[in-house]
Amino acid sequence: MLAIARFTISLATADQFAGQIEQAHGALADCEGYIDGEVGRNLDDPTLWVLMTKWRNVGSYRRALSSTRVKMEAIPVLAQAIDEPGAYESDSNE
Repeated sequence: MLAIARFTISLATADQFAGQIEQAHGALADCEGYIDGEVGRNLDDPTLWVLMTKWRNVGSYRRALSSTRVKMEAIPVLAQAIDEPGAYESDSNE
């Protein structure tokens, strides 16, 4: 299962956001069922960011979102995401 969250972040707050999104990624990465993930910034439009994570299954992802650390460190960042569907089925889950 892939979870993709995209963000539009002003250039003025980009440095601060970079730290926040890395912290959010770290919180998610420590959860059971996490396989891989990364943070990226768009090459053509530096106001666009992405957090992509890969999970063993959708249940693992949903349980991760319920963990206390994720609620404190990742949910505030994820709440800033562009409002669009972000959960994708992957045929290559490990």
